[in-house]
Amino acid sequence: MAKPIMIQGTMSNVGKSVVAAGLCRIFRQDGYRVAPFKSQNMALNSFITKEGLEMGRAQVMQAEAAGIEPSVAMNPILLKPTNDVGSQVIVNGEVLGNMSARDYFAMKHTLIPQIQKAYRSLDEAYDIIVIEGAGSPAEINLKQDDIVNMGMARLAGAPVLLVGDIDRGGVFAQLIGTVDLLEPEERELVKGLIINKFRGDKTILDPGIRMLQERAGIPVVGVTPYLTVSLEDEDSLSERFGNQEKVDLIDLAVIRLPRISNFTDFNIFESMEGVSLRYVSSPAQLGNPDLILIPGTKNTMKDLLWMRSQGLEAAILKAHGKGTPVFGICGGYQMLGKRITDLQGVEEGGTIRGMGLLDTETIFEAEKARTRVKGSFQNLKGIFAPLSGHSFEGYEIHMGRTTLHSGMCPAAWMEDQVTGKKKEDGCCGENVCGTYVHGVFDREEIATELIRALAKAKGIEEGVGTAMDFAAFKETQYDLLAKGLREHLDMERIYEILWKGTEA
Repeated sequence: MAKPIMIQGTMSNVGKSVVAAGLCRIFRQDGYRVAPFKSQNMALNSFITKEGLEMGRAQVMQAEAAGIEPSVAMNPILLKPTNDVGSQVIVNGEVLGNMSARDYFAMKHTLIPQIQKAYRSLDEAYDIIVIEGAGSPAEINLKQDDIVNMGMARLAGAPVLLVGDIDRGGVFAQLIGTVDLLEPEERELVKGLIINKFRGDKTILDPGIRMLQERAGIPVVGVTPYLTVSLEDEDSLSERFGNQEKVDLIDLAVIRLPRISNFTDFNIFESMEGVSLRYVSSPAQLGNPDLILIPGTKNTMKDLLWMRSQGLEAAILKAHGKGTPVFGICGGYQMLGKRITDLQGVEEGGTIRGMGLLDTETIFEAEKARTRVKGSFQNLKGIFAPLSGHSFEGYEIHMGRTTLHSGMCPAAWMEDQVTGKKKEDGCCGENVCGTYVHGVFDREEIATELIRALAKAKGIEEGVGTAMDFAAFKETQYDLLAKGLREHLDMERIYEILWKGTEA
């Protein structure tokens, strides 16, 4: 049986996912077979496994850090918000249905056997399981039938490390307040405290740390610095969204949709010299980019209407009319067409006008397309022409089906890696292109060719770098993360906590 250890946090976005990933890499480096686990994840960024099943990207990142293939057993329940009060519920990689928050909370206890089954499958195959919690274990309104924080710790018999975020302020109150709000039996499970994202001289924290340990009766097992590593971050509070103004030689503008999903599709561009990647939500922020990217979304129709109400659609059409290329992925591709129809009420129901940049029509169907693919671009036009013939791989995850009209040509031909079937994908017009494939830019030659084409169009010959091997780059980042955590965590104490378990 595997030894579990659980990472919980005082709130969302304190760094639980990153700390868990770092521990996965450390344990792997130390020779252990390690797997990540999160019983319930709420996120719009998701991933398709080689079996064609859907899971949260945080556990994919952690699996990469652990050097293993991602599996839905690592994230048996995924909630993808569809609006402010409801989510699509995905269990073991398959869609269970759309539910209101109230309906889900009323039935989630029935999913405990699914969680236990998934956890057992990892328990039998690995030496260590690094479990991640969600939000805070002290949310009183969520504690009944909890399946992701202390409820999960009890199910797994896992000791807990509680993480607080000093960068957002009030870290001592975060940690003491969380511990004080726990039930006595829950407090007994917390075996260590971590102060995360610290900048400066650690010695100035020493008086506070002593007080914290005295008040909580729990040791501080590390003060980790604000680590400058580039990892796939699925949290909607991602700092990536903060960059709206910095413009480099080649400027890429991503439309920050309210229900943006899989914005990790564009991460490769962040590592390229001379390239800026900005997330924008207004015409003023849009400026004059060299390429406009419209990402995926959990609600294509509502986010298109939002773009329309904000004046962003008009700004994009005006920019395209002046020669700025536009590329859409998944929901962004659907928006580029002439019409979107939802007769079954999958999203908003009815029919709305699209942006009209491609002569396509999307019709929503109840069945979700969910698979991994390999393919190559065909005879693309305009600025995208240099991509023609280049191979890519990625995954599809969408509800709609898009039809091409008026002799429009597909952007690519590809093979479904789950069924083996050949099929066409996407559409490309003059300086406008769309695809359903997430991860389409991840191969360095595709990202490099696109940036070179944009630079050539501006007459730029120097100062713009090529993309690196993205998979190899991520490996270096996991190693940097592990190195940083080793230097600032008391790993000897953490191993002691791990081996002794809840008796530590």
